[in-house]
Amino acid sequence: MRLEWIDDILAALDSGSLAQAAERRFVTQSAFTRRVRMIEENIGATLFDRRRKPVTLMPGVVALEPELRELSARLRRLSQDLRLSAGRAGRPLTFVCQHAITTTVSPRVVRQLTATGETSVRVRSGNQDECLLLLLANEADFAIMYEVAEDRTQVISRAFEDVLLERDLLIPVCAPAIRPLTEGCELPVISYPPDVFLGRVFNRNIAPRLPDNVEVVSQAETALTLAVLEFALSEIGIAWLPESLVGADLARGQLVRVDDVLPAQELDVRMIRLSEEPSQRSDAVWHHVIETLKLPACSERLPDAAPGLVQPVERAEKR
Repeated sequence: MRLEWIDDILAALDSGSLAQAAERRFVTQSAFTRRVRMIEENIGATLFDRRRKPVTLMPGVVALEPELRELSARLRRLSQDLRLSAGRAGRPLTFVCQHAITTTVSPRVVRQLTATGETSVRVRSGNQDECLLLLLANEADFAIMYEVAEDRTQVISRAFEDVLLERDLLIPVCAPAIRPLTEGCELPVISYPPDVFLGRVFNRNIAPRLPDNVEVVSQAETALTLAVLEFALSEIGIAWLPESLVGADLARGQLVRVDDVLPAQELDVRMIRLSEEPSQRSDAVWHHVIETLKLPACSERLPDAAPGLVQPVERAEKR
């Protein structure tokens, strides 16, 4: 039984519904539902009564509340004692990134942290919900994630401390051979699932700014950004990808930008950690990364030219 599983069950017990439990655990309801099913599959028992609305814990699980709370407290104390006995200075520094950032920003972070030879680094990768979960479980010292500035939530700002490192741009790209398809009424797109971060960005921030006469036709769907890149290189469709990820392919001419006719979206790259008191070593690393990578303070606001990147794209009528 893993500590985060117990915390998920207790969150559901305390809140009375999966939706409120998901808020307590700082994940989306769909992600929390998947985690609940994974817990049930791993322990081989049904924990939730899905015949009722809202879904609630089975009576037998509710009866075990005192044991669950005691076990949670004991595991936390044990985890803390093990960290202290091993000496935090001797363990690798761990940070987690969203998948796309693992291949773009994280190499620079690792290079800076290992330059003196005194620190070893462990890099983990996951979607946005998984990154936050690893922070909450104290399995990562900090996370580096994308965020859309206008979509920031008060829940995350209360639970976490964060700082803007740099900015990226989610741009539409495609192989040169299918560039003419961007002018048609049907847009062949490589899409992201709607419950992952880039899928939400597309649905909330990009799709509403597509030209009115365009119908999006999904050719393929995947949550893996690197797979989306390979699909775009294979001439399957148009993809929205971070500019930092496709720079080399654009320079080689294997992909072309099409943000002259389709909208792009600016993304913040933020470093995040729990608001609780960090260790001295972790705090020193945090400030070192900020000093090395962070944008100048004057860059916290968008430059004057940037709003043009996030305005609705108007396509000239075909004659």
